[in-house]
Order: sequence, then structure tokens, then C-alpha cells
Amino acid sequence: MSTRSVGERLRAVRKRRGLTQRELSSLSGVSISLIRKLEQGEKEDTRLETLRKLASALSVSTSDLIESPARGVLESNGHEQWEPVRRALNGRHGTSPGEAPTVRGVSDALAALMPLFSGDQYSRLSAALPPLLRDADELGADARPVRARLLHHTGWLLTQTRQFDAADAALRRALDEAPDRLEAAAIVSTLAWLEIRQGRLAESLAVASRWADEIEPRMSRATMAELATWGWLLVRLSAAAVRNAQPGDAEDAIRLARAAAVAMGAEYAPRNDFLQAFGPLTVAMKRAENAMVEDRPDRVLAMSQRIPVADLRPTSNNRNRHLLDVAQARVSLRQHAEAFDMLQRIRHDAPEWLPNQRYARDILGQIISRRRTLTSEMREFADFIHVAV
Repeated sequence: MSTRSVGERLRAVRKRRGLTQRELSSLSGVSISLIRKLEQGEKEDTRLETLRKLASALSVSTSDLIESPARGVLESNGHEQWEPVRRALNGRHGTSPGEAPTVRGVSDALAALMPLFSGDQYSRLSAALPPLLRDADELGADARPVRARLLHHTGWLLTQTRQFDAADAALRRALDEAPDRLEAAAIVSTLAWLEIRQGRLAESLAVASRWADEIEPRMSRATMAELATWGWLLVRLSAAAVRNAQPGDAEDAIRLARAAAVAMGAEYAPRNDFLQAFGPLTVAMKRAENAMVEDRPDRVLAMSQRIPVADLRPTSNNRNRHLLDVAQARVSLRQHAEAFDMLQRIRHDAPEWLPNQRYARDILGQIISRRRTLTSEMREFADFIHVAV
């Protein structure tokens, strides 16, 4: 496997296309200074959306420009709070208490944690998960369903907080424990999201496409759970495709996802499994996300007007991701005050979720770069999400 950097790959493809840096800048909309810094090695990384613009201008896939860094580098957030969870996933549980765990007890404990997962209560989860993972490991084969569900949610949480190595380990263990095909497909959907967050777009495309084909339901007989699981795989496929400069494939997948959502008739929110929540509003938000990846801020704002986010839970991750897209659209249209107000709104609703979003830091960085002076609120917000000013 090549070890060339993003900049080296970019320069090689640009030269093969016979383009100057200035011509590539004009075609892609990416500043010539950023292109120069990437190619000269002054900047070793950039946003996936920027790479998509460059790849589209060069008529290659985004994957062709990405040099996947060592996985340990991706997990360099310094979140010491997750170390006990990582140890538990590796079977390093320490001394076990005298009482033997039961399947019912682990199931009830996991159910009690669901509001913490859906509410982004990271501090409480980092303390609660290690003993629960230990108890689940001590149970036998009859605990496979609850063990799979616990590992799935743990992997989702670690993906959310950018602990990618640990997330991968949890999700692959969950897949091994999955009691049926539908549960396995739901886990694969989260794995596909993990691949997207790591910039592994080709891998995400492949796994989401294969599983979506395998579990495609008959619409006239499909249950809500089947439609939701299939719909989520299509959403992941669309998200990977649009980032990989494959807009036709992205549109095809999101259109099928919308068909699944329409067949459901309304948002599906199964009890005690928020990861499977899906429906027309979810698809609408993901369509807006695709539009922002394609740098179409006017379309994002127009679509957002038709999405009643007030009807969604304030701590919904999909909702908050959509609001970040709205904030980015505002920045793109030079509506900086409105964009900052949106960031403040998300902070109020999801104070532990927001600092883990590099997207939020990018948006604030753009706002800051266009101002001569910062308000006290902006300086305090920058400290909150760890942006240097």
C-alpha cells in the first residue's frame, strides 16, 4: 500500500490532468494557498469536504486522494475518560465482584443507560460502561442478544467521540454476537458510519452497498424495523458516495432511502433503541447534509425551512448534525451572526456532544477568520470547543 501523503497524491493527480495549481483552484473552489500548503507538506490534513471538491475537479474519487493515517493517529483526542472502556473491551476487567451477573440484570442495566446514550451523557457513560461490559462478558451464549446490543451502542458512542480504534473493536465484536441478520445489518450501518468518519469511503461504500442489497425488503410486507435498517444502510451509502465525488450514486441511494421512509409513513422510534429511529424527517436532514457536502448552501437553507426540527428531541444527534449544516450554510453565505447563534443553540442543547465535533470547530474557525475582533462570547465559545484564537 502506498504511503504517500494527501499532498503528494494531489500533486501527482493534478500533474496527470495537466492542471496548474491555479487552474485546480479555479475548478474546485479551493483556495490556491491551501492547495500549495497541501502539496508542499506544510499542511498534512484537510476536511473531507475539501478533498471531495478537489477530487471532483480532478475527475477522481475522493478515496484516490486520501492516505489513511495510522489508526492510532486518528484516536489522538486525549480523551482519558474512555481508557476504562477500552480496557473493558479488551477483557481487562480487574477484580470481579462476588455476585454472578444475570442476563435479566444486564438487560435492565442497559435499558437504564439508554437515556444517557440518546442524551449524549458522555461523562456518566464512561463510568457506567466498564462494569456493564464486564458483566456481559461473564455471561454465556444465551446473553448474545444483549451483549451484541451493548457492544453496538458502545461502538456507536466511541465513534461519536472519535475513539476510532476502540469503536472498531466494539462493533466487530457486536457483529460476531449478532443474534440475527437484521441486527447484524444495523451494526454494519454503524460500521459504515465509522468508516466515513475515518475517511475510508471506498470501504464504507462497499459494505453499505452489499448489505443493503442483501437485506432489501419487500415493501408490501416489510416491518418498520426492516425498513428502518435498510433505510439507514442506504443513508450511509449515500453519505459515502457524495463524499467520494459520486453524486449520481449518492442521489440514487438517498432516493431509495426516502422510498423506505415514505413506506413507513412517519418517524419510527422503537422503544429503548434510538439508533434505529428513522423516517421522512431523518431522510430530509440527510439530503440537506449531502447538499452541504456538495457546497450548495442555498439549497441547504431552503430544505431546512421544510424540516420541523422543533419536533425532534433537542439532543438528537441527527438533528444537531443538521443544525451544523445550517450553520455552515450561513457561513458560506456570509451570515456569520446567524451561524454563531446556531452554534450557541446547539451548545445549549448538547453540551457534551458539540466539543467532539470537528465540524463545529471548522465552522467557528471560518467565523473567526472573517473578523478583526472577537466578542467575549466568541472567545469563551472557542475555549469551550478547543479552538485556538
